[in-house]
Amino acid sequence: MLFRSTGLGKTELTAHIDQELGIECKGDYLILHVATTNPVRWKIRGAINYRDLLIIIKAALKFSVIKYLIWPFRAMKEPQHPGDF
Repeated sequence: MLFRSTGLGKTELTAHIDQELGIECKGDYLILHVATTNPVRWKIRGAINYRDLLIIIKAALKFSVIKYLIWPFRAMKEPQHPGDF
């Protein structure tokens, strides 16, 4: 995963979902644990509520996302950088 933030300027963070913690339920939220690896090593947590999850699911049901998911060759190659996002 790649992250960018307006607070970090042009800095780009490389990260992955923490394999140990992943996603956990705490009260009314799902907590997503992400570990950045470059240029810094941070543990980032995002709290997702029910409405947020519905928005994510709705966005994932778009044709372009479904097409992205079902293209079988995508997993066999190194991802191409998206440029300025």
